[in-house]
Amino acid sequence: MREYSLGLYEKAMPDALPWREKLSFARGCGYDSVEISVDESDARLARLRWTAGERAALKNDMEAAGIGIGSMCLSAHRKYPLGASDPAVRAESVEILRRAVDLAAELGLRVIQLAGYDVYYESGTADTVKRFEENLLVCVEIAARAGVPLGFETMETPFMNTVRKSMAYVSRVNSPYLGVYPDIGNLTNAAVAEGGDVAEDLRAGAGHLFAAHLKPTRPGQFRDLYFDDPSQHVDFPAAVDVCWELGVRRYVTELWCLGRPDWEQNVRTARRMMGELLDRKEHE
Repeated sequence: MREYSLGLYEKAMPDALPWREKLSFARGCGYDSVEISVDESDARLARLRWTAGERAALKNDMEAAGIGIGSMCLSAHRKYPLGASDPAVRAESVEILRRAVDLAAELGLRVIQLAGYDVYYESGTADTVKRFEENLLVCVEIAARAGVPLGFETMETPFMNTVRKSMAYVSRVNSPYLGVYPDIGNLTNAAVAEGGDVAEDLRAGAGHLFAAHLKPTRPGQFRDLYFDDPSQHVDFPAAVDVCWELGVRRYVTELWCLGRPDWEQNVRTARRMMGELLDRKEHE
């Protein structure tokens, strides 16, 4: 058994693929798990209201494919943020978290990646930050009762685009069920924009990093790049070195299919490149 786990982000594969085919494809590429997405779209939000039969069917698919869903990327809080001005939106935000935790617990997920936004489609203020903090405490209590850790994703907006900013809230809440699940691509863009250092920023989360997203970016572009794109600027070897040093053993390659005909090759390239990096760390 390897000393690390390398997962594949669900959106790297076509939406039309049934779950069993997605899982089987990921396993055939050498991945250890798939990360499910619950974003702001109605189709993916509906997953939080799956019936007992639908959940059982997915568990059967995981067993048949020989690979599980290891984590959840919960980006639905972009549309329904914890700090929203509208009380109804805030209530829905907490309900989304409650249902996500319930689904994660039933499916055996190891961590939920929590989007680090106070708000997204409105301007942030001292009040949105205050409401974010208040509702975050509620969410962590929900997660703690179910035993499902929440890890902040470092985002593309200044509110929480670094591990250090995430840790301000992790330290304030002070719960073993709230940590950081950094996005290395987003951290790289933040370092360029704000003059920081990715390795130093990762070390600010020592002891609280649950996993890491491995994603290629370039200045001003946060997604839709291939891992072997010559214009991408993420120093994956350096980032993996630091993450490994800090004890991170769970990783997910984040990429998007977007209807491209070469999506399969893109997934295999990502698995080969990131697998080689992690294999070297394992055998050092």
